[in-house]
Amino acid sequence: MASELLIPQSASGFVPGAFRRSLGDALELAHGVDAVAAEERAASLAKRSLKKDAKVWGLNLAISMIDLTTLEGKDTRGKVLALCQKARRPDPSDPEVPHVGAVCVYPTMVPFVKEALRGSGVKTAAVATGFPSGQTFTSIKVQETRETVAAGADEIDMVIDRGAFLSGNHQKVFDEVAEVKEACGPAHLKVILETGELANYDQVRRASLIAMYAGADFIKTSTGKVGTNATLPVTLVMLEAIRDFHHATGKKIGMKPAGGISNAKLALSYLVVLYETLGRDWMTPDLFRLGASSLLNDILMQLRKERTGAYQGPDYFTID
Repeated sequence: MASELLIPQSASGFVPGAFRRSLGDALELAHGVDAVAAEERAASLAKRSLKKDAKVWGLNLAISMIDLTTLEGKDTRGKVLALCQKARRPDPSDPEVPHVGAVCVYPTMVPFVKEALRGSGVKTAAVATGFPSGQTFTSIKVQETRETVAAGADEIDMVIDRGAFLSGNHQKVFDEVAEVKEACGPAHLKVILETGELANYDQVRRASLIAMYAGADFIKTSTGKVGTNATLPVTLVMLEAIRDFHHATGKKIGMKPAGGISNAKLALSYLVVLYETLGRDWMTPDLFRLGASSLLNDILMQLRKERTGAYQGPDYFTID
């Protein structure tokens, strides 16, 4: 695929809904990040707390944003189908609890998930492109994506080639994302940066912009398969890149922090950072997801406590 797509512009210089896709434009916005300021702001926002009705609203919103995930070599059809049931009705005793955003699995499980979720409103998501390392041929990444979408995936979570990125071959990263995006057809593309391997915030911002200019519908922090996954400062840096990209192009890109988000309090902190950085428009599962496998039960326990005044143990809920 060509590395640059030129879209005709009006006399004013901007066509609503269109933008000039090129690696050069991405790198122009890739200025340095003040690491101290990012960490201090993230820490400050994390101190805010939600009470009573606001907390219940936030917890339910967080549930609706969860990509309920299982990515293990021992995954079976039975395990995946049980996860789909939980995705549809996280708490069968409380009909006000919403369904989750998506169920995320390996490609071979997609047909089972698609059938189990039919009519529920829950999306079928799958990892692809040599997950989690991304170390395979571009042709294989593209073919895997096509087959996964053909099997029924609504969303594809791809991983970038971190080796290429860290060695300075930004063009390869850009072109691979663009080719995979084309292979997605109607499916949405979430691009995983694996931020724990990118060394610093400057690199996180640069990778975010490359992915967005190449065609990502979402950018995502992590695979959940390395030692360092999502953090609030990294998420803040990525959200600020989304904000600047939106200002430059008029296009809204989604965000998915993933890995290590295991309790309700932390999930609410991510929503606060999201709101303070991108505002109300992004407070929707269409533009924000939480990649998690153990978060849902903790949120359900918090909701039950708000409803009854007493904490329930994890044994009251099915294992994710």
